[in-house]
Amino acid sequence: MQTTSKSGRKLLVPTEAEDKAISAGIAADADSPELGAEFFAAARPAAEVLGAGVAAALVAKRGRGRPAGSVAEETKSKVNLRLDADVLEKLRATGRGWQTRVNEALRADLEAGRI
Repeated sequence: MQTTSKSGRKLLVPTEAEDKAISAGIAADADSPELGAEFFAAARPAAEVLGAGVAAALVAKRGRGRPAGSVAEETKSKVNLRLDADVLEKLRATGRGWQTRVNEALRADLEAGRI
């Protein structure tokens, strides 16, 4: 079965029979057992297992939340813009980052005095 995510991405969802077959395969694989409540009850914090220094270095390398520098000092404003369907289709067909490229093209036209 196919479904569409909020972002428009097409997702294949297994049928009930396929899901049972996948679960049976997972259960039969001794190299990757399913982790249950017993496993998580015995889990310990990384700082305790690796040492405080190693755990601190890992957190410093990649902390929680957005990566450093990913939030601009000047944030953009969200607007609703109505475009012709064919224009929107061609813009989206250029791939990820199409909105940023539209912003750059509009900026260039503004700076060049074309708008």
